[in-house]
Amino acid sequence: MSGIIIATLAVGGVGLFVGLFLGVAAIKFKVEVDEKEEAVLGVLPGNNCGGCGFAGCSGLAAAIAKGEAPVNQCPVGGEAVAQKISEIMGVEAGESVKMVAFVGCNGDCEKAKNDYEYVGVEDCTMLSFVPNGGPKTCNYGCTGFGSCVKACPFDAIHVVNGVAVVDKEQCKACGKCVAACPKHLISLVPYDSPYMVACSSQDKGPVVMKACSVGCIGCGICKKNCPSDAITVEDFHATIDGTKCTGCGTCAEKCPKKSIVKHD
Repeated sequence: MSGIIIATLAVGGVGLFVGLFLGVAAIKFKVEVDEKEEAVLGVLPGNNCGGCGFAGCSGLAAAIAKGEAPVNQCPVGGEAVAQKISEIMGVEAGESVKMVAFVGCNGDCEKAKNDYEYVGVEDCTMLSFVPNGGPKTCNYGCTGFGSCVKACPFDAIHVVNGVAVVDKEQCKACGKCVAACPKHLISLVPYDSPYMVACSSQDKGPVVMKACSVGCIGCGICKKNCPSDAITVEDFHATIDGTKCTGCGTCAEKCPKKSIVKHD
């Protein structure tokens, strides 16, 4: 009987010692949690897409709590999330411009010519190892094999008739498609941009016309007819300044190659 009592006391003593040790360790090695950081993390969307420039939502939350990132840094949450974070941090959210991805190419299967038929791995990055960077005659054109589609976590971009097309309403401007495109055809532009140049070629006019029926030839007609001086032409390529564009549509109407499209 005494053996059972001794064993019970021994087990109880060990348990008491371990409990006291763990209690002291918890106090000594306790990691202080920033309440604001936790609150900010709680309102972030949790996509961990990296579009904010940080590894994930927790990284952005920590940066915002430390004052190292603005409260409107999350492209996915947009203005609604920025407002909630500003209330947590006790600062003004400031104005934010909603951005979306845009593919600077409109040369689909009917409009763009091919030099050869490609049979192989359907990955845009891999095409940098084949002649001319892909079968299309235009070396600047979208290859249409969807590396951007695979990279998008929001199902906002799809290949339609050989060209990647962005769904403005689904896009969260995380920038993953921008990083995935090996030809740098995708950029983030203001959601409200009325007109865009759907071509990225910098070849001279005659070269472009042989490769694509809707390629920008750098003729400058759009620039000459723009009433708000919103268009510049450099390297045989037109660019529209969204801050000056009034959306009149004159450039799209006058463009002889129909390279300028309405951004809708």
